[in-house]
Amino acid sequence: MSAIVETRELTKFYGATRGVENLNLVIQPGQVFGFLGPNGAGKSTTFRLLMDFIRPTSGTARVFGLDVRDNSLEIRTRTGFMPGDFALYPRMTGHQIIEFFSAMRRVDAASEARVLAERLDLDLGVTVRNYSTGNRQKLGLVQAFMHKPELLMLDEPTGGLDPIIQQEFYGMVAEAVRDGATVFLSSHVLPEVERIADQVAIIRDGALVRVDEVGAFKREATRVLSFTFAKPVDENEFTNLDGVSDVRTEGNRLVITSSGPIDPIVKAAARHEVIDLDANEGELEDVFLAFYEQEQ
Repeated sequence: MSAIVETRELTKFYGATRGVENLNLVIQPGQVFGFLGPNGAGKSTTFRLLMDFIRPTSGTARVFGLDVRDNSLEIRTRTGFMPGDFALYPRMTGHQIIEFFSAMRRVDAASEARVLAERLDLDLGVTVRNYSTGNRQKLGLVQAFMHKPELLMLDEPTGGLDPIIQQEFYGMVAEAVRDGATVFLSSHVLPEVERIADQVAIIRDGALVRVDEVGAFKREATRVLSFTFAKPVDENEFTNLDGVSDVRTEGNRLVITSSGPIDPIVKAAARHEVIDLDANEGELEDVFLAFYEQEQ
């Protein structure tokens, strides 16, 4: 099956200010694709280009194999989109907002919207201006998911949500993917992306700097291994192993900091009697922050 989202040299300048430049993305069917970067990196610009809310300076973008400029109506109908700056009519109730979006998409999604609202603990009878930030975010999620779209494009979807509702959102994403949907998710909350994404793209100052599987990023993350041996060992056995950046001995305890493969460390340790082992696994956040520090 062809890619659900594909961009080629996609570029958008706002006057002299770069939004994104030469963006090449490919998102395959059934993926949860994480889009990582700080505020202003170009994440929202990318979503707006894909939805044809703004036009590119150069380059092309296709969604469902369709050109986003020539087929924007069909793409929007088949997509559940939640912008990062989700704005609503303040005097309308949640019910009216749902009716409005249903009419725009020409679907009857009232029943599914009620189910989603209940899951997210959202009262649809309240007017938008009386919603908290978190409840407006919930309404944005309801309208994005309610018509069971083939593609979900979610720009910072969990901002303002409490931890319990965040867990419910993760469940909604998992169910959507299980039912055949693809999810394109932007965030600067790294543990969130690490938890639910299959593949991750990092964007910085409008330029795509790396795309890889979450596992590949994690394998590069710094981890701390603490071995307790039956008797002291020579730390020099570990200092020159691939990826090892620091080795400390504390009596019978050896603490190793490494961003390389774990197998050589384990094999070296196995030459001695190991009493205990504590491992602090690396996280995507470690790689992301280290990458940005190196680029500055």
